[in-house]
Amino acid sequence: MSRAAQYLLAVYILGHENDPPIPTNAVAETLDRSPATVTETFQRLDEDGLVEYEAYNGVTLTDAGRERAGELHETYVTISWFFQSLLELDDYEKEAMELAGLVSPTVAERLTDTLPIETDAPSHSEGANPSAATDYESS
Repeated sequence: MSRAAQYLLAVYILGHENDPPIPTNAVAETLDRSPATVTETFQRLDEDGLVEYEAYNGVTLTDAGRERAGELHETYVTISWFFQSLLELDDYEKEAMELAGLVSPTVAERLTDTLPIETDAPSHSEGANPSAATDYESS
């Protein structure tokens, strides 16, 4: 589910910046994919019950999709923080987005336990501290 995970995570993050439905083009731009590829993936995710996809309107996470995306987001934040603070990668958010669906919750939890905690941690968009609150309130 690694590819699908990226889509769910992108919709989850974009959903905190914009009201749903999230336009296909916004997800395509975020993931550097073609709108046609995004549409095809959304149709599959709709069949799986993780999103509600409406052609020309966009996509909204279902309850099951929101739950899965929330779990992915916690992993994404942890990996992002690891890549930024310890590996000092420039494109840490993109790298974290690609790996979030491949890392188990156990690995993410152990990464969180090993990360240095800073009081002046960057905000979410700058690679948030995984020990900080990572669950956004659902819209």
